[in-house]
This record gives sequence, C-alpha cells and structure tokens, in this order.
Amino acid sequence: MPLHISDLLARPDLDLSVTYEVPPRLLARTIEAATVSDLPAPGKWLQGGELLMTIGLLLPKEPAACRAYVRDVAEGGAACLALGLGQGLPYQEAPEPLVTAAEEAGLPLLTVPDEVPFIAVTKAVFDARAEEQRALLQRAFATQRRLTAAATGDGLRPMLAEWTAATGVGAAVFDPLGRLLAAGERAHRTPLAQAHDLIERVAARGLRGSASSTAAGQQLEVQPLGARRLRGLLLLTGRPDDAARSVVPGLVSLLSLELERRHLRDEPERRRRSALLSELLADEDPTAERARDILRSAGLTAERVRGVVVAAGGGADGRTASAAPDAGTGAADGAAQEMAADLALAMPGGLVRVVDGAPGAVIEAVVGEDLDIRDVLARFAPRRPAGIGPATAPETVRVSLRQATGLLAVSRSSGEPAEARQSQASRLLLDLGDRRTLHGYADTVLGPLDLADNGEELTATLAAWLETGGAWDATSRRLGVHRHTVRNRLDKAMDLTGRRLDDPDDRFDLWLATRIRRGGASATGADGRPAAPPPGR
Repeated sequence: MPLHISDLLARPDLDLSVTYEVPPRLLARTIEAATVSDLPAPGKWLQGGELLMTIGLLLPKEPAACRAYVRDVAEGGAACLALGLGQGLPYQEAPEPLVTAAEEAGLPLLTVPDEVPFIAVTKAVFDARAEEQRALLQRAFATQRRLTAAATGDGLRPMLAEWTAATGVGAAVFDPLGRLLAAGERAHRTPLAQAHDLIERVAARGLRGSASSTAAGQQLEVQPLGARRLRGLLLLTGRPDDAARSVVPGLVSLLSLELERRHLRDEPERRRRSALLSELLADEDPTAERARDILRSAGLTAERVRGVVVAAGGGADGRTASAAPDAGTGAADGAAQEMAADLALAMPGGLVRVVDGAPGAVIEAVVGEDLDIRDVLARFAPRRPAGIGPATAPETVRVSLRQATGLLAVSRSSGEPAEARQSQASRLLLDLGDRRTLHGYADTVLGPLDLADNGEELTATLAAWLETGGAWDATSRRLGVHRHTVRNRLDKAMDLTGRRLDDPDDRFDLWLATRIRRGGASATGADGRPAAPPPGR
C-alpha cells in the first residue's frame, strides 16, 4: 500500500505531530520520498511527493516572507513540511507565522521532536516504500502465475477472466477487423462503441504501437497482438495499478501465443478453401448451379462476385527483388502465404489462393460484389499492386480474375488498386500514356480541322457523332442542328483529314483523338510527375 502522511503520524516511534487542524484529505497525501533542506527556496530541487524536513536555520520570521517560503515548497510539489525541534536548534516549537502560512497554503506542517533524528524519519519512509515495492512485485508475480496457468486451458477467455479477477481491469480480444473474439467477465461494461475508433486506429498501424483514450469517464487502452503479423487486439477497460501495469506485457505475450496457435490450427481450413477456389477455376465452363454450390460450401452466398489479384512477391511495388535463390524463394513464399491468410480472414468465404507467376507470386481471390475490397486491400495489402475485376455471375468469375490480372501493370504505374469498370475503360487506356505523346497524337489526327475556318465546329460535331455511336438523329439533337448539317460537317471533316467513317481503324483514331482533346488523358505523365503541356497548346 502507498505510504500516506497519516501512516507516519500513526507510528509511535517517530512521535510526529501536526501544528494545526489538518483536513483528512491532506493527511491522505502519498509520500514518495523524504529529504532534508535548509535552503531559503528549496522548491526547484524537489520532484514531487516529498516529506521535506528542515531545522529552520534560514527560516524567515516575517509573515510575508514565511508565505513566500511555504508557497515555494508547495509549488515544488512537496507532500508536507516537517520542522525539527529541540535543544540547540533554532526552534523549540513551530513559529506562528510559519503555521499560519502553511494552513493558508494547504500544506501540512509537522514537527519532529528532539529525540527523533531526521535519519529515522527518512529510514521509515524508504522502508515503507521498499515494502510497497515488494508487495507490488509479489502481486505481479501472483497475477502472472495465474495467467500462465490459465494459458494452458482452452481459448482466450480463461486468461481474460483471470486477468480481470486479479486486477479488476476489464479485457476483451478482437480480431484485426475489430470483431469480438473473447471477453472477460466485465465485458458488459466495456464501451464498445466508444472503443471502436481506438481499435481501428491501432489496427491500421499493425504491430507498431498501442493507444489509449478516455470514454464515459473510463480509461481505454488497446494493445496489438501477434508475433510477426497482427493477429488481434487487446482492449483494456479501466486504469491498471502499478502491479497490473507490470503484467500487461506478459498478458500481451500469452494472448499473442494463443492467437498464433489459432492461426496454425486454421491452416487446414484455409487449404480447403484454396482447393475450392482452384476447383472452381479449373472448370473452363462450369454450370451456374455448380459454381454457386462451390461458393456456398465456403459460405459465400453473394449473387454476384468479382475476382481480385494482388502481387505478393518482390518489394512494395510488386517487382521481384534480387535475392539468394534458397533464402529469397522461401521468404517470399512465406510472406505471400501470410498475406493470403490475412486476406482470407477479411473476405467472407475466404476463397483465396497463392499462385506462382513469372514476375513473382500473386494472390487470387473471389469476393462478393458488396465487399469494400479497397478497404480490405488498404488494411492487409498496403502499397501492393492489385487488380479488381468487374462483378459477374459466379460461373464466369474466371473472366473477372483474368481482367484483374491484366490490371496489375496499371496498378504498379498508378500506385493504387486498379478496378475494371466498363465506364472507365477509355480513361484507363488513356492514363497509360504520357500526356505529351497523347496530345501530339491528337494534333496529328485533328490538325487539319484546327486549320479550317470552322475547325472547332467540325471537331465538336465529329466528337458528338462518335459518342452517340454514329446516330445521326441523336447527334443533331445534341448539337441543335439539322441532321443534314451534321452530315455535311462530317463529310467536310473527312475530306480535310483524309479519313473514312466506315473504316474501323480510322474511326478508332478519330475517337481516341477527340477523347484526348476532351480531357481523357490524366494530368500526369506515365512516370507519375506532372507533364508539361504539348507544344502549341
């Protein structure tokens, strides 16, 4: 137990006395140490919580000076002031100005009798502090033994229950997605809604640090769990005392071991789901019923699914790094399997597999259309090239995966997951090129129109006709002119450019050039840096 001023007053061997009617709340102050000083301004030498003893050799006698002295001691953080009395010492009783100043400042003022040396008071304080530390260590060891014994049981809950019983601090364990895995006996008091943001913040940082906050007047603390990868999160609800605080690292280690054991135990199920995905993809033309049966057997019941491919080999950009053949291959394969396991945890159904490829291993997955796959990739595959295929029926998910694989190069260039969307196909194509090159291409195709008197009108008409799929009436309505005017303008544009609208190659060149002019190319070049505008633009 901490040492209080009242504890020292209760010791008959010290025979300490108070000089005024000290309120009980002041006598309950904790004493951290004892020191002696006769300096006229000792406050700057204090650290806080001290019993400051003095014989008053330089103690001022004027009331104002006494108040300044007491204020200096109190602001230095002293728990109380003790004045030594006795024959041959400056004071045989506490002077009234000092007593008044101490009472006004709320600083307990004690007296030490002549027969009690200061060293006896100092020894009593440090003996009590040493006993307090011994008791703290004994409680910490006892708590650690209880936790270790509970760790031999089945699951997380026995450890959490022992922790709460020994410390009075609530505890709960969540998976990396913030889903509750187990809770101690005070789980009903845990403010999960307030703790959600704290859990999300620590989960986003992985194993790199913990965090704490206060919600509804209760202290919350979140610690990451796991050995090399994040396996879960520990939420502590309450304020651990010093003994409990010293055991927190042990609790984190034991819970991490249990989660690693669970991870290994779940390996056969991950292999089964990987085999199911391989079975689904091995059939080039599966029936809708068979494809849905395979997905349902893994717990994935979505009506529409999409394929996802993540580059797992090499560095953060997905390029294969040079390494020793033996060491590099094993490490890369292990990292790919770990990443695949993390993704399987976050994806309903867990249909994930690792496939060896020429540039390096890739992870293939099938997920439901409604899953926020970008959030999952940001959490468990950050900065990794990833392709996201379009949503499709389960029996045609092979096509979605093939498209996702083709987007890996785009993702490497852009630095973020690339998603196949029908409405974005042209922008995806244009973003692959350098802006200067693209505009130079457009100038080459449409340059003859730029030189014509009504060049802007001809270009706008050509773009509108191409965008409506060659529909004359729709183009005339969009431009607000007669369809014959549209035809005349296009005939003139074809004469100037030397192109033919019925030629597929010419038509594609014209469409691409007008799309570039309309702003389809991104504002950055292929190297990711802002591109300079092309000459003459």
